[in-house]
Amino acid sequence: MILSAIAAKLKQRAKADFRGRHFEAALIVQAVSWYLRYPLSYRDIEELFLERGLDVDHSTLNRWVLAYAPLIEKRLRPFRRPHCGSVRIDETYIKVRGQWRYLYRAIDK
Repeated sequence: MILSAIAAKLKQRAKADFRGRHFEAALIVQAVSWYLRYPLSYRDIEELFLERGLDVDHSTLNRWVLAYAPLIEKRLRPFRRPHCGSVRIDETYIKVRGQWRYLYRAIDK
């Protein structure tokens, strides 16, 4: 759902970015997001596409990641949840039942 929306926005706003590509924008965005989201290598993604009937080389996937990862990150930045700005960690050692334990807690504004 969100991948198709990102692909549509990328395709509308930056048609020159996908010009001359053999595959459509949705497949490129899906491959890049798989690489960025999961611990997969380029050859793993190549095998996933091969199982789906698409012949994509791992070096092509590398070029896609280098070209489109910054664009995807720029488009997803507004959707990230804002945080309070700073988080303090309060940490100490306390004795529980005769054993020293490490205790910590996060404190935000």
